[in-house]
Amino acid sequence: MEGILHKWTNYWNGWQPRWFILEDGVLSYYQSREDVSKGCKGSIKVSVSDISVHPTDATRLDLTIPYEQHYYLRAGSPAERQQWLIALGCAKQAAGPTRAGRDAPAEGATDSVRTKQSELRLYCDLLMQQAHQVKTAAGHADGPQLQELEEATSLLGPTCDTFIRTLDECMALVARASAGSPPPHAPDRSVPLHAVHQGKREKRMSTSSNDYSRTNSGGS
Repeated sequence: MEGILHKWTNYWNGWQPRWFILEDGVLSYYQSREDVSKGCKGSIKVSVSDISVHPTDATRLDLTIPYEQHYYLRAGSPAERQQWLIALGCAKQAAGPTRAGRDAPAEGATDSVRTKQSELRLYCDLLMQQAHQVKTAAGHADGPQLQELEEATSLLGPTCDTFIRTLDECMALVARASAGSPPPHAPDRSVPLHAVHQGKREKRMSTSSNDYSRTNSGGS
């Protein structure tokens, strides 16, 4: 996916339009579409990023790698933002488990579940925001704002579908992880516990008897 997003640069220049390309799990941006051949100005790996939506701005989305990178972005419309969010979520999912996760199936399954949980939180936030927009447009003091209401409701369907599909995938991952987990380690009962204690008592008694014999022999 590619297109224009406004990126927060700094307090002096504010939001600036940039050309973004999402490819192979990496979101890269350029000064403009014409400057793509000159190389990107920056990029961020989607699989290790936290994706979030702004609580009040229906066009904003943020990508953050804690303590490393942050992209604060604005789309041209709520519908356009939703397209980017779904594309980013799919890219995050396609990245799959890390190399360590592929080497260790159990760890890989855990990573996959965590990724799905992160996606669910994102789509849940998006659903709550869109539901609030519908409520606001429908309950306006001057009567329902039909255009705003139509725009808000048109986004609810795709978001619900994406949320339900992601929830199903998360539940399937949890089920597979539970089915493939090894049974808890059972203690070895081949030697009865009372026999072990009895052997220890006999050893102590034998040692005490030998010590007593040596003591008596030394005194004679």
